[in-house]
Amino acid sequence: MSNRSLLIPSAKRRAPTADMSLFGGQQQSSAAPGNPTQGDLSKDIPVASPPDDSISGISFSPTSEHFAASSWDKKVRIWEVDGSGQTQGRAMMEFEGPVLDCCWSKDGGKVFGAGADKSARMLDIASGSTQPQQVAAHDQPVRCVESITVNGSPMLITGGWDKMVKYWDLRQQQPAASIECKERIYSMDVRGNEMLVVGTAERWIQVIDLKNPGTFYKAIQSPLKFQTRVVSTFTDGTGYAVGSIEGRCAIQYVDDKDQANNFSFKCHRQQSTADRNTSNVFSVNAISFHPQHGTFSTAGADGTFHFWDKDAKHRLKGYPEVGGSISATDFSRNGNIFAYAVSYDWSKGYSGNSQQYPNKIMLHPVQADECKPRPKAGKR
Repeated sequence: MSNRSLLIPSAKRRAPTADMSLFGGQQQSSAAPGNPTQGDLSKDIPVASPPDDSISGISFSPTSEHFAASSWDKKVRIWEVDGSGQTQGRAMMEFEGPVLDCCWSKDGGKVFGAGADKSARMLDIASGSTQPQQVAAHDQPVRCVESITVNGSPMLITGGWDKMVKYWDLRQQQPAASIECKERIYSMDVRGNEMLVVGTAERWIQVIDLKNPGTFYKAIQSPLKFQTRVVSTFTDGTGYAVGSIEGRCAIQYVDDKDQANNFSFKCHRQQSTADRNTSNVFSVNAISFHPQHGTFSTAGADGTFHFWDKDAKHRLKGYPEVGGSISATDFSRNGNIFAYAVSYDWSKGYSGNSQQYPNKIMLHPVQADECKPRPKAGKR
């Protein structure tokens, strides 16, 4: 991948807005014939020059038609998406070990990666830099990175297997603040500059009000009985979704007054072909919320993804298997592209991997009806 012409952000240069017609035709229903809840993958487009190993994270720019992906091949790559859904590599950042997560600064000018080499690194693409710089360090691998803005300046939040959440002013070598979680950090998500949700080992979920970053606002054990795989915040900041290795998703509200609205549901399960009374259960690897509609996706080790309406407690669409585990997902800034990574998620250990296992990123054009919430029923 070339680092040439990698000046991405600023209002001066914007890629053509990817709209629904770009992936092959006019807006139309996404349903398969005869099944209104069966989604269509026929217009999905593969990303050019994908990573060479398992893909750990996908993150779209908040300001332009670009996205980044982190991989176990020790790299973070950045692509540009044109008006027809075609992609071109724009930049790449290298680490000394597998990269476990990635994110963008809120102004779209910087890309960050979380490394198993115990570092977080930044590529300042707004300045035209081609050399990443280390901006964070932990005592164990860095599992998660998230970006916020404080007093007009970008700040990085890192979470590691050393149980630490650290806040980094990019102009300083030492963290501005830090807080120790109950266990190793597996997943993090921020909403705006207000709320951070952290999922750790031993099923702990810890919520931090970023106005008071050195203390936990709330800490609970996940309502799901098995290991947490992912946490993802609602678009309105009132709560978060939790996905676990047991093929189950929980919807959790933060405030005590909303606790009656909490629920969980089964997903990413398949009936056994040998025994109709037995289900094969798959990990929920990724949950992403649609930026406009507030609906959300789940994606799993079974190689499927689904769109859901949490308020109606309803599945909007389900999609066929894509040929391998889905390890990471994200919606574009306006919600018209859904990116999903097909690569080995290590859910079956070393023996489940092979040279033939796919490593690819697909771009799914979100049609008009796919992610819209169900109409609310009026009172009779």
